[in-house]
Amino acid sequence: MMTVFLIPVVVFATISSWLLLRVISQAYERYRNAFKKEAVLRMSEFFLFLDPAQIWLANLMLCGFILLVAYLFSDSVWLAVLASGLVLIMPQYTLALLKRRRLQRFDEQLPDLLQALAGALRAGSGVQSALRHIVAQSPIPLAQEFGLVLREQRMGVSLEQALAGLYQRMPTEGTGLVVSSLKIAAQSGGGLAETLERIAATLRARLHLLGRVRALTSQGRMQAWVMAGLPLVLGAVLSQLDPESMQVLWQTPLGWMVMGVIAGLELVGIFFIRRIVNIQV
Repeated sequence: MMTVFLIPVVVFATISSWLLLRVISQAYERYRNAFKKEAVLRMSEFFLFLDPAQIWLANLMLCGFILLVAYLFSDSVWLAVLASGLVLIMPQYTLALLKRRRLQRFDEQLPDLLQALAGALRAGSGVQSALRHIVAQSPIPLAQEFGLVLREQRMGVSLEQALAGLYQRMPTEGTGLVVSSLKIAAQSGGGLAETLERIAATLRARLHLLGRVRALTSQGRMQAWVMAGLPLVLGAVLSQLDPESMQVLWQTPLGWMVMGVIAGLELVGIFFIRRIVNIQV
């Protein structure tokens, strides 16, 4: 009788395990392909052309290292798996952060280029020759982006298409103004030097206002990070002072549930604080 009961249970467990492994394998393949595709796209935006397979392998090795370190320090499988999972998805957010900083540096460098380009045009130079001399002395990323525009033109790409590619790579308000003014000047002519000087003055005023906004909201952003880090620091201190009491939090389902609720509330708080201090100019 017991054998008749155990056979369906074993069959069900085997089929369930096979289906679970298949789902996990398919999810792993989809995430790996998406990771490689995203890595190639993001790294090309930084003019870095690396093998996506090597990037994926390095990420997996880092995940394994973090998994081992987290398990040795916490003696908790769940915390170790959570830490390695965060490391697995961290490169995407890191690349997004680096792209935002690259866009910010590009916007900060753009007014100087426009002012120099306007001065060269007033001196009688052409747009392409002036850009060639200015870009050669400009810092990164401005030199990379406009240098690519000039190389595309030398290969036969029209100015409009090269500028459209520039705006696609650098989708900022300042880039849109510059691209639009250069396209209009290429099609109909006009006082391009005066237009560039006005755009440079507008971008400088906008950057100054953004700097003031960031300075005034810096306390709110700091409060968000302090609020997020305080429970972690407090948990580490209490684990050192009273490790037996804290074992309930680290090694029981009730403790894991409490940590999940805390993490959710932390994320909600950070989200609302960042929405409050993120003032669009």
